[in-house]
Amino acid sequence: MEFVVTTDGLRGADRFEYWRSAVSETFVPLRAEPAHNSGRPFRGRMRSMELGALQITEVSANAHAVHRTPRLITASGGEYFKLGLQLSGACVLSQDGREVALAAGDFAIYDTTRPYSLSFGAEYRQLVVMLPRPLLRVPLREMGRATARRLSGQRGFGALAVSLLRELPQHHAEFEGAELHRLADTVSDLVAGLVTARFDPVASAGGTGRGVSITTIRAYIEDRLGDPGLGPERVAAAHYVSTRHLHRLFQEEGTTVSGWIRHRRLEHCRRELGDPTFRERPVGAVAARWGLTDAARFSRTFRRAYGCSPREYRATALG
Repeated sequence: MEFVVTTDGLRGADRFEYWRSAVSETFVPLRAEPAHNSGRPFRGRMRSMELGALQITEVSANAHAVHRTPRLITASGGEYFKLGLQLSGACVLSQDGREVALAAGDFAIYDTTRPYSLSFGAEYRQLVVMLPRPLLRVPLREMGRATARRLSGQRGFGALAVSLLRELPQHHAEFEGAELHRLADTVSDLVAGLVTARFDPVASAGGTGRGVSITTIRAYIEDRLGDPGLGPERVAAAHYVSTRHLHRLFQEEGTTVSGWIRHRRLEHCRRELGDPTFRERPVGAVAARWGLTDAARFSRTFRRAYGCSPREYRATALG
């Protein structure tokens, strides 16, 4: 699905009011402010595409600013992480007491559940990716360290993310159904990899004992999600730490050990249910493959996480 919003064809006096409403409807409710003394009529255009659970929007406009205020957050909700990739022009992003200037080729992440501001001093183009917070497999504490930081698209995960995001608007129409969900998962994984590589503290002491990193522990969990017996005690023993210390590590990341294991199992199930390769595999078999052996409980947990039953999700994803 794709839709375009543009101020072309509107009277000059009406253009910014239309834009003010359009940005709130396209993203989350925002307070938009026009540039003062610009001396030219405002012009803006947004082209939005759905990519599975993600939304990607290419924005081009004249100078203006937008603000996500505490009042708007309280009134409207909207729990997303947003990634802004600067295509041309410049942007200043402010959140969490940090301010970062983005030039073409730079990108940054911000959180719609906390106040932020974006200021564009001149004509610009930006690609904005909206990622529902539950789908990004990075603990909230770690994401809190990543907001309003300039991220380079020159190397590593950043280069891969920029390359993929630049191409998506041109090739979006070539994909449908399960392919779009796969692309959404790829984008989410790249963002997660980027954040983890940049902001997760590296363990000392060779990655054992008290110095073990949360990244090492999460990798251990990821490799063993299919084991129904996987739990805090086993994870702690494998890393030579107490369960109390393990629980503290995950608490600092804004989650729990069991909650993280459940989240990752559900995400693997969601991906497999939306993959036509596994179309003939029963829902119960998909769940069991990822360590969720109680079918009724799996169905309830899946619905709480994604708003529909596993069967409903599969039917929608596969068409």
